[in-house]
Amino acid sequence: MTTQLTHPHSEATVLEGLRAILLEVLGEYDADDTEITRDTTFHEDLGLESIDLVQVGQRLAEQYGEHVNLAAFLADMELDDVIGLRIGLLVDFVVDALSVQSGR
Repeated sequence: MTTQLTHPHSEATVLEGLRAILLEVLGEYDADDTEITRDTTFHEDLGLESIDLVQVGQRLAEQYGEHVNLAAFLADMELDDVIGLRIGLLVDFVVDALSVQSGR
């Protein structure tokens, strides 16, 4: 049996961390059975509003550090892109931010 090691900031671990954050935020809406994948959208699939994204951003910074700045990431996007934001794009942003911060 082969054990595959996962880097602490791999796509899979960041997705799991983000999923936990989202379920915590969604807990206020009683959404425990919500499936969250890379293709899940924040607004259409999860029903999150802008204030919810602020909470997600705060929790990302608490978990990964201030260099994972969701507000700065979203500031470079058009409104339609923010509305259609998929989990996978945010996962990629977090992984990239952590890679830059760690010097990889």
